[in-house]
Amino acid sequence: MANISLNRKRAKLKQVLGIRARFALLAVILVAPLMLERIRSLEDARAKQIAQATTEFTTIARHSADAQREVISSVETILKSEAFIRASAGGVSKSCDVLRASLPASLPWIRTLLIAGQDGRIQCSTNNMYVGLDLSDRPYFQQAQETGRFVLSDFLLSKPSQTPTVMAVYPVSALSGTSDAVVLATVNLDWMSKIMNNLGGRSGISAVLVDSAGTVLAAPADQSSSVGRPLDNLPLMSAIADMALRSDQDEGSLSFMAVDGSRRAVSYIRIAGTNARLIASIDEDKVSAAVNRDIRTAYLQLAFVVVFVLLGALIAAEKLVIKPIEMLADMAKRFGEGDLSARAARNRLPAEFVPLARAFNAMAAQLGQRERELIASNDRLTVMASIDMLSGLANRRGFQSRLDFEWMRAQQYDNDLSLLMIDVDHFKLFNDTYGHLEGDSCLTRLGETLSGIAADTMGFAARYGGEEFCLLLPNTDLARAIEIGETVRAAVLRLCLPHITSSHMIVTVSIGVAAARPSEALRPGDLIEAADAALYAAKHRGRNTVVEHGLVQDSEGAAEIAMAG
Repeated sequence: MANISLNRKRAKLKQVLGIRARFALLAVILVAPLMLERIRSLEDARAKQIAQATTEFTTIARHSADAQREVISSVETILKSEAFIRASAGGVSKSCDVLRASLPASLPWIRTLLIAGQDGRIQCSTNNMYVGLDLSDRPYFQQAQETGRFVLSDFLLSKPSQTPTVMAVYPVSALSGTSDAVVLATVNLDWMSKIMNNLGGRSGISAVLVDSAGTVLAAPADQSSSVGRPLDNLPLMSAIADMALRSDQDEGSLSFMAVDGSRRAVSYIRIAGTNARLIASIDEDKVSAAVNRDIRTAYLQLAFVVVFVLLGALIAAEKLVIKPIEMLADMAKRFGEGDLSARAARNRLPAEFVPLARAFNAMAAQLGQRERELIASNDRLTVMASIDMLSGLANRRGFQSRLDFEWMRAQQYDNDLSLLMIDVDHFKLFNDTYGHLEGDSCLTRLGETLSGIAADTMGFAARYGGEEFCLLLPNTDLARAIEIGETVRAAVLRLCLPHITSSHMIVTVSIGVAAARPSEALRPGDLIEAADAALYAAKHRGRNTVVEHGLVQDSEGAAEIAMAG
């Protein structure tokens, strides 16, 4: 009976493993790798599609953040220029006149320039409706006075016009050492939104620029209704508002499940020099909708042929190996691209990967510290590279930068620009007679004299090289420049610095004067060449004299150096 029972079981087993079953098993063996390969390719396509969309959008977002940085930087530069003018002008009336004429048409993101006194009351403005307004209770005004640095306010409504704006503030005390005034500018938020238009019009993607309190400052045109609203009141954004605003990192990213069930990836970038952040959100489900449908179909087909073992192996490999490696690779990639704040989150890694993450974080911290030290050293060297330590004036590099700026401004407003090239007469004989220490002392005295005259004439003095100095005079015609040249020559004579090898027995200077009205046919180098030619003529006319040259154009529009007097 036992043999009969055993034989029956064998017959049933042969039936189960008959030819049909074996062909079915062979089909499974043949189809399963193809299905696995298809799923792998679809997963890769999905990951690549999301990664490509994320990378592309992150790149665009970074470019937009850089553009916002440029806007804020240009506003800061204008405010520093106005603060310098206010500090140099020595009076409210003169600095206000300059302010009203100095709002660049090429910077439409600046609505209004203002100057407020120490008490917070607006003294003058490019828009008269602001004059007399008291800003002393404004947090941004108080912060600028306390810190002595450039400050950008949070979102606010301008009181006179009820226009959404942010205020940029720079105290004059940062340049002059005296807290007698503060320079301000109202920033056009509509323009900042225009900069973000390349982030709009994309399915599943949204982007906003927010202030430190989480209020939306700017957004693409298709999301303009969010401007002025708190971030935590916006759909799909409230979940990450607190984390993005409280983060002390300049850049960061995170993923979360939104209230509508969609998976979203969010990146945030701090706008350098401010507490504003650009926040971009990507709906991964919308970006990869077509691929997701194919993946679901493939998994359903695979469920009929390979059951749960292969699926479990895939999930285990994804969680225990692939994702940790991708996370570490992503951190390394971000670090290699310059994001020194990138760190590996050890609490999200398997124990086997923790030593590698710890070593990566230690290396990143050391390199980040070295980078900060290098930036600080470069900043100090940049300042030193523009100053002549002997005379206390700007050096040739600093002069060239100022000349380019004044040339562009004079061309924009169709103003005159004059230049004095000043050379100490017989300075080599002076050094040979009195020694180089006395020569250095002589140059220091001349630098102090020129600095005072530059302050009185709204000019810019520099040491051009050796015993040669220059004085740049914005908005000054040739006749006035000659008068200032005579003032310089007379001021040097009044120093009465002894020079026994000179026919005058004291130190004298020869001065070449040139003036021009910048145009497309001229370049800044033409003004320098004209002033050099005039200085050469002054030397040949016996020294201790002022000779002027001018710039003219021939009939074909080419610049020529020509004697003007």
